[in-house]
Amino acid sequence: MVQGTASDVGKSLVTAALCRIFTQDGYRTAPFKSQNMSLNSYVTWDGKEIGRAQGMQADACGILATTDMNPILLKPTREMASQVVVHGKPLREYEARDYRENYLPIAGDIVRDSLDRLRRTNDLIVLEGAGSPAEINLKDRDIVNMRMAAWADAPVVLVADIDRGGMFASIVGTLELLEPEERDRIGGFIINKFRGDVTLLQPGLDWLEQRTGKPVLGVLPFLPGLALEDEDSLSLRSEANRAAEGTQTNRDKLDIAVIKLPRVSNFTDADPLRHEPDVRLRFVEHPGEWGEPDIVILPGSKNTAEDLVWLREQGLERRVYQHAAQGGRLAGLCGGYEMLGERLLDPDGVESKRVETAGLGFFPFEVAFGAEKKTIRVEGTAKLWGEGLPIDGYEIHMGIMKPLGTGLRQPFLIRPAGADSTASAPEGACTPDGRIWGTFIHGVFHNDSFRRAWLNEARTGKGLEPLPPEQGVRFRELRESEFDRLAEHARTHLDLQRIYKLAGIGVSP
Repeated sequence: MVQGTASDVGKSLVTAALCRIFTQDGYRTAPFKSQNMSLNSYVTWDGKEIGRAQGMQADACGILATTDMNPILLKPTREMASQVVVHGKPLREYEARDYRENYLPIAGDIVRDSLDRLRRTNDLIVLEGAGSPAEINLKDRDIVNMRMAAWADAPVVLVADIDRGGMFASIVGTLELLEPEERDRIGGFIINKFRGDVTLLQPGLDWLEQRTGKPVLGVLPFLPGLALEDEDSLSLRSEANRAAEGTQTNRDKLDIAVIKLPRVSNFTDADPLRHEPDVRLRFVEHPGEWGEPDIVILPGSKNTAEDLVWLREQGLERRVYQHAAQGGRLAGLCGGYEMLGERLLDPDGVESKRVETAGLGFFPFEVAFGAEKKTIRVEGTAKLWGEGLPIDGYEIHMGIMKPLGTGLRQPFLIRPAGADSTASAPEGACTPDGRIWGTFIHGVFHNDSFRRAWLNEARTGKGLEPLPPEQGVRFRELRESEFDRLAEHARTHLDLQRIYKLAGIGVSP
């Protein structure tokens, strides 16, 4: 089991690295996280919703993701409340105390059953913890850290992030707050995100081993530009910092601003854009960061109405209108797409207590939020800029779009993945010139031909020559190669012999 001294220390990527290594070495391997809190989700092959990180880790193993890999997903909806998704389907919204007192006592059986099923068909399970195992106020109802490790009888590797500072204190402090039997379960430490000369760190590592009696299993240098998904929006803080480093926008690049909504979900939709050679990707939270973007993206949201109100309160709605009026490109994905219509209706309080909220008014439709969540993988074509382009992706939403009148142009023709063309139906919305558009489809930018056609259309509007497809990114091939790069990085810097021994296998092949 991989646990961490805090959130965002790199547990998910260390887990993915081990998953890939064990798979490369010939072991049937699967990831597992009993309970995940994240607005970044993943739709399994059978139309169920799990945490994005476990879907990514399943890809690292080369297997199809299932809900047994993340049986409980918590999706924050507002302060102190989350939608609880059990085996890929929404159960209900819980207040934090109600969930802790009334649902956690029965959740243990659910997660143990899932782990047992995974064990029957795999040689190795790599478990991932959540946050820190030393959260004293949460330990008596824990189902995701040390109690899960005990249920699984799994040795624990503790990951610490040296880049944020206080690494020695965080490791020693974590151990001090664990019970003796929990400390005994920890088999060693991985120091993550190191920058610099490791020989200068060695005296500290020697002290740590002497102080704790446990080995350092490796020091992982910071790995820049990794094209793999982050688990939650904590990572957007560093993304915003990276964007802020370059104040000069390159004239030959497209400046793309993603509005960082308070309840942003599935922000990994923008990941392929980050790796395009002609794109500068930024996340924007207030008008002072707006600049002069060529393209603005309204991303997904777990609470569309509240995030739309926030957009207005921040003064960003006016910026969006000005951008569109001046000929700028605008795209809305899922919740961002819902904002582009005339109004949002939520009479039953499914997402928000706001019964009706005025939309941005770019397209003649309304969205009503229903009790049933749609989770499905889809495929089809997109016809925004000439010929139809093949696309695939997935939908996760509770909003139902209803056209108002007959003036809505719908550029996407989609069907459930694997279905024949007779099941196709129109989807999305666009202006006649394709400059402004929206869709429920997550992952649409992961389609290389669609993404490049969109970027080239924006390049032409900026007076730039279109970029040939071969100069762009083949993102899915890049992502697969990145799993191998991550695994090789971990092989180089981790003591795999000790890790294999901890896993009960002995030594690595």
